[in-house]
Amino acid sequence: MTDTPTRLREFRMPDVGEGLTEAEILKWYVRQGDTVADGQIVCEIETAKAVVELPIPFEGVVHELRFGEGETADVGQVIISVAAAEGPAVTSPASAPLERQPVLVGYGVAQGLTKRRPRKPVVVDAAALAPGRALAKPPVRKLAKDLGVDLAAVVPSGPDGTVTRDDVHAAAAPASAPVLAPPPVTAAPAERETRLPVKGVRKATAAAVTASAFTAPHVTEFVTVDVTRTMKLVEDLKQDPELTGRRITPLLLVAKALLTAIRRNPEVNASWDETAQQIVQKHYVHLGIAAATPRGLLVPNIKDAHTLTLRQLADGLAELVSTAREGKTSPAALQGGSVTLTNIGVFGIDTGTPILNPGESAILAVGAIRPRPWVHKGRVRPRQVVTLALSFDHRLVDGELGSKVLADVAAILERPKRLITWGSEGPMQ
Repeated sequence: MTDTPTRLREFRMPDVGEGLTEAEILKWYVRQGDTVADGQIVCEIETAKAVVELPIPFEGVVHELRFGEGETADVGQVIISVAAAEGPAVTSPASAPLERQPVLVGYGVAQGLTKRRPRKPVVVDAAALAPGRALAKPPVRKLAKDLGVDLAAVVPSGPDGTVTRDDVHAAAAPASAPVLAPPPVTAAPAERETRLPVKGVRKATAAAVTASAFTAPHVTEFVTVDVTRTMKLVEDLKQDPELTGRRITPLLLVAKALLTAIRRNPEVNASWDETAQQIVQKHYVHLGIAAATPRGLLVPNIKDAHTLTLRQLADGLAELVSTAREGKTSPAALQGGSVTLTNIGVFGIDTGTPILNPGESAILAVGAIRPRPWVHKGRVRPRQVVTLALSFDHRLVDGELGSKVLADVAAILERPKRLITWGSEGPMQ
């Protein structure tokens, strides 16, 4: 009697880096007995950083799902086993086993001949390597399928000719429907309390803000400013042919004003290295944008925002907010921020004392813009007015520097033409 020529291959929760040790299974896309292909998305998981889709790195028939939806698996634990047909061993020319590590979308490693990982992680979509197939990551391929877009007909704009999410959305017709927030959790009529587990994004946020509040000495300063001219500029920019199709908001101009203030006061853009007892001054700005999502607060950042034109910054803001609301923010987008912008005005709030994002030097809160009586040209008139609040790490930023940054932002928003002159004072130092 001979054994059945099959073997079980086990797929373990990948090591996603960034200090994360576990992830919650949000949704399975396969069931026992389903056939899966190499690179197919099998589940959606939530780490403490973001929600991501997980592709399986081999093919076969699903034998067992080791964790149910809503359960948490540690890194390294087997989450799914697949029955695969036995075949001859595949070896490299150097007779070393050809390995392919399971990867997260947005984190992955290329198939290699040794166990050494590349310095810069990349995702390799094996299916896209076939002749005539468009290059696209698994989530992008799934998005195209959901929207009925033929990837082969999409003009790629990503690195090395890869198709991006923006490329798919641009080719889609009609546009995809908005993502609906999950229904709220409510208590049964007989219950007076509901207890919810603290996990995922909310758990990470709680730990981060607690550490920030008790590590960095916060100072908050406030200024109230007439932004009537800025609001008029917003309306004018909406009619600009070069900005057609882009969402122009007051937050866009506040972001540009903050970037200009940082350019004029580069010492504010720094971080504190406790181990080395050094102040690390940054010659780039990864601008964080606080985003409220159905799963909690996220602060993804726009990389190298200081180099972007107003049109590029508008695109970056739109993509960041859209991705965050869809729950598809990549862990990489949540790392490395230097200064953050939070818009509490959308909730009708005038001002507050924002807590620093861990590792950052400052955070600017923008309150609600309201018509108020204001002295303008010697007379009291109704003007559009907003209150700004800047919190900063007093180890890095003293009162004078913090005041200069806040005053610059206010001055620009009061007279936005200063963006043209102040924003062209040369590269960051």
